[in-house]
Amino acid sequence: MIELLFMACLSAAPDECQQRSLLYTDVTPMACMMGAQPELARWVEEHPAYTISNWKCRPVRSDELEA
Repeated sequence: MIELLFMACLSAAPDECQQRSLLYTDVTPMACMMGAQPELARWVEEHPAYTISNWKCRPVRSDELEA
């Protein structure tokens, strides 16, 4: 499983940020990296009050998943 991990900050209050993530079960880390910017652009379209400050793709270990 691959996680697209990103920081979403309120546009009106850039110091108020939250860590968010999108999980993928059927992509490689390279595919996540290649598709991250369009995916994040879609996320921002759906959440116009936010901007993305940074992001990364990483493998998720099974012990990191919430039940």
